[in-house]
Amino acid sequence: MRTLVYPLEYDYIVREYARVNGVRPSLVAAVVLAESKFKDNASSHRGASGLMQIMPETGEWIAEETGMVGFKPEMLNDVSTNLRMGTWYLAYLLREYDGNTVLALAAYNAGRGHVDEWMKEYGWDKNFSEIDSIPFSETREYVKVVMQNEEKYKELYEF
Repeated sequence: MRTLVYPLEYDYIVREYARVNGVRPSLVAAVVLAESKFKDNASSHRGASGLMQIMPETGEWIAEETGMVGFKPEMLNDVSTNLRMGTWYLAYLLREYDGNTVLALAAYNAGRGHVDEWMKEYGWDKNFSEIDSIPFSETREYVKVVMQNEEKYKELYEF
């Protein structure tokens, strides 16, 4: 039953890239579940690809930041590449927001620009935790779902 509702495909790869990037594997799994339900060929109407639903422009930026040579957007459909890049990006956002999971997840969903704008406009600091104050309803729900998913992954798997 647990694997139907809270699957953990690519367990080894999720755990390895989480370890390499210093991110909780339960959080990575929760993001993947919310983004693609662990469907490696997932794509969005906005152009995001793969397990962690990375936009091509974000993939190019991550490739530059990490020194990845020869990046092409179609590489985002490769399970290992997508998890490596998505986990690195999640770790980057957690560092940007001083470990604040709410802000990092909001930025993963809505973009850093929006989160930085909200912080400025609403006077949020990096201790922000009021999910219901997030202006975009899609992002608000996304953060709630990912955080709930993470709690379930912690309960069901040995993280």
